[in-house]
Amino acid sequence: MARRTRRRWNHNIHYHPRILQAVPRGAERALDIGCGEGMLTRELRDVVPQVTGIDLDTPSLELARASSDDIEYVEGDFLQHPFEPASYDVIASVATLHHVDARTGLLRMRDLLRPGGALVVVGVARANLPRDLPWELAGIAANWTHRATKGYWQHPSPTVWPPPVTFPEMQTLSAEVLPTSTYRRHLFFRYSITWTKPS
Repeated sequence: MARRTRRRWNHNIHYHPRILQAVPRGAERALDIGCGEGMLTRELRDVVPQVTGIDLDTPSLELARASSDDIEYVEGDFLQHPFEPASYDVIASVATLHHVDARTGLLRMRDLLRPGGALVVVGVARANLPRDLPWELAGIAANWTHRATKGYWQHPSPTVWPPPVTFPEMQTLSAEVLPTSTYRRHLFFRYSITWTKPS
């Protein structure tokens, strides 16, 4: 399943298995929001028959399309692109939500998901120091350990720093916009939101 990324590691790739494990049984269509060069998109294609990746960055999409997989890559803004509402069984987004207004982004993802479908967001948020210092120190230690054993692959896609929303703000927002969702704080300066849309 992860054969294409085995030689690469970074903070985002580390959480790809979490997304793949959340794919509902029998899922037919998947959307990767902020797909970049398509690493997660191709992994989703291993388990979902029809996969679309969308991103605004032209050079990253050129790398994705060079893989010659039967994946649809869309250059555009997922907030504005005319996707059909409630048309995806699984929607994934990694390190993308902080590039847009978080509430607007979550609402858009919610609307594009079919009833019974799964949404998995792995995001970046801003630490509140000194309260978050233990998390930051643990993340730094884990980061250096993993870099020493796995190396670190720097993705070519644009970055936004610092993130505009804090970890507690994202937790509160996810509970408001996606009731019954599960929010988790992770090492490597990430959080995840997992939600199944009510049928």
